[in-house]
Amino acid sequence: MDNTAQKPHIHIDYFEDLTGEISAPQSLSVEDIGSRIQAIRQEKGISLEEVSHLTGFDVKMLAEIEAGKIQPQLGTIIRLSKALDSAFGRIIAGVGNSLFSITRRHERKPIARSTSGKGQKAAYIYKSLAPEVKGRHMEALIVQLEENPDAENSVHEGEEFIFVLDGTVSLQIGSDRFDLEPGDSVYYLSTTPHLIAAKTGKATILAVIYGG
Repeated sequence: MDNTAQKPHIHIDYFEDLTGEISAPQSLSVEDIGSRIQAIRQEKGISLEEVSHLTGFDVKMLAEIEAGKIQPQLGTIIRLSKALDSAFGRIIAGVGNSLFSITRRHERKPIARSTSGKGQKAAYIYKSLAPEVKGRHMEALIVQLEENPDAENSVHEGEEFIFVLDGTVSLQIGSDRFDLEPGDSVYYLSTTPHLIAAKTGKATILAVIYGG
């Protein structure tokens, strides 16, 4: 009798199967976010100068966001949604028209590739997991993080829950720093200065964001 250990017929990498590879979205996704911001601002009759006063972002940056030249990070979008008195989800993924949303793995929709600073360096790519729900107050996202050592801390209204799926995540909360491994999670108030990025290479997280 052969007592040699038998190898399984199928090797399954759990996290790879769960997250998959997030392909770079088409530029139209980025333009959609800028055009949504512009449409909401114009609906409310608010000028770029007024939005600048409410958010602290300069007018040139706001104009470039609306034109799709700068790809805003989630914290920036949340601050803009507050200034425009609009639901965060309406900007991030559209209004939605359903009471619930079931999203199959192959149906996840890339939303945008966000950048740091003035749009010069990739920060992360994110996919919305429930864009169809109307009137939602949270956004569930799969986010592929890049290394981003030069990024500035983000501060905005709301709350965030992060669960690490793959890779090592570098997290700064206030003056505290942590390395998070797959299976680790963190919940924090977004009003605390925070910065999250891949420690090396790339990392993938599940992010649940409540815009407040």
